[in-house]
This record gives sequence, structure tokens and C-alpha cells, in this order.
Amino acid sequence: MPATFDDLVALITRLRSPEGCPWDREQTYGTLAPMLLEEAYEAFEASEEARTGLPTDLRDELGDLLFQIVFYAQIAKELGDFTIDNVIDAIHAKMVRRHPHVFAETQAETTADVLRNWEAIKAGEKRDKKPGANASILDGVSSKAPALMEAHQLSTKAARVGFDWKNLEDIFDKLQEELSELRSAIKTHQSTNEEADHQRVRQELGDLVFAITNIARHLQVEPEAALKLTNRKFRRRFGYIEQKLRKQERPIEDTTLEELEAIWQEAKTLPETEA
Repeated sequence: MPATFDDLVALITRLRSPEGCPWDREQTYGTLAPMLLEEAYEAFEASEEARTGLPTDLRDELGDLLFQIVFYAQIAKELGDFTIDNVIDAIHAKMVRRHPHVFAETQAETTADVLRNWEAIKAGEKRDKKPGANASILDGVSSKAPALMEAHQLSTKAARVGFDWKNLEDIFDKLQEELSELRSAIKTHQSTNEEADHQRVRQELGDLVFAITNIARHLQVEPEAALKLTNRKFRRRFGYIEQKLRKQERPIEDTTLEELEAIWQEAKTLPETEA
């Protein structure tokens, strides 16, 4: 018989018990945090690979992530903070509250209507939690998230309330503007070598990346996932270069850039499974 959610809760309870595992008993909110982040990233990557026919990996990574969630809840229960039942009840209530077009009388004919309602309800929840506070619709985006993901989420939040470019071409115009400003900043820094000018280069480079994330959003492409795909492709192709040079017994350090580029172009012609 397949294991159930209750079986998983019982398993973690046993692991944390005096008769359980010494390592599991030692864990705290803090020590689990890096593992939670790692498992979330692995589930994220597996979700991308599932599109190309690897759903089993996604199943396994979601299991690892669920294990972390239940593990956290068990620690919380022992501390008297909350239980896994409280976690489930809170998210169930939140989803009902934020879908009034499904569970109440609110009308929402389009996805845009749904998202506007969602942001309005979320803002109301924040005001209820912190009366009198200057809440922002951007507060829900964690400043601790990876910068590319944060940029995508910030622009998505702003777009939901109408702060957005009307079409993709307008963003490409902005991209060219930011590219021009970056080139100008680089030229200035090269002539002065001042720290203030280097700081401007950093800012202009950030503006350029931010514009690219907006292009990704308009194309309904998650930029973090897109960059991950490119990273994996780079690993494969660079690995092909290393493999070929090893077969030739040639150190990569003694290979000219022109030779490396030639092998790179060769790698680009191979199927993705090979390079």
C-alpha cells in the first residue's frame, strides 16, 4: 500500500524522537534553511526538465521539498509554534479568500481580472496585519530572492496594476536605451578609472538586465529558467571542448582562443545530448 501524508508525518516524528536519528534531532529552523533552498531549486530545475519528458525527476524533487516542509512543521510543533495542520489550514483559508470569483460572488472573467483581485486582496491582508503601515504591492517580493527572480517578480507585480509597457517593441526600445547608457558609462570609467564611475557601470548593467527580464515576462518566459537552460548548454559545450582536448592529450591552457572557438562551433552542431 502506498505511503500517505500521515505516514510521512509519522516518519518525521519518529526521526525526531529520542529513539530516532541523532542528526535529525539536531536540526533547527536555521540549519534546515539552506536545505530548503537547495530542494526548492532542484524542484524548480526538475519542473523545467519535466517539459522534455522527465516527470519522474519532478516527482522525486517535489517529494524532497515536501519532506523539508513537514520537517519544519515538526520542529515548529515541538517548539509550540504551530503544527502541519495549522500550515494546511492557513493555506486553504488563504486560497479560498483570494479566489472570491470561485468561492464567493466576485466576478472575474479574465486572468487579468483574477490577478488584479489577487493583488487587491493581498494588499488588504497586509493592511490588516499592520494597520497604518505604508504597505506596497511590492512587499510580497522577497529581497532575499536571487536577483533575476526578484526582478521578474517585481515587474510582474507592477504590471498587474497597469505599470507596464504596452507592447514588446517598446521594451526593445528601452533595451537599446539601456545598452547605450551602459556603453557610455563604460567609456567614462575607462577614461577616469574612478570608483564612482565604476558604480555607474554596475547600475547601468543592472538596468540592462532588468529590461531583459521584462522582455522575458512579455514572452511568458521565466528568466531564471531560461538562464538555467543556457547554463546547462554552456556546461555541455565546454565539456565537449575539454573531452576533445583530453583525447588529443592537449592541455586546454596551451590551446589558442581560435582553436577553442573552432571546437565550440563544432559542439554547436551536435545534438544537445552530446554537447
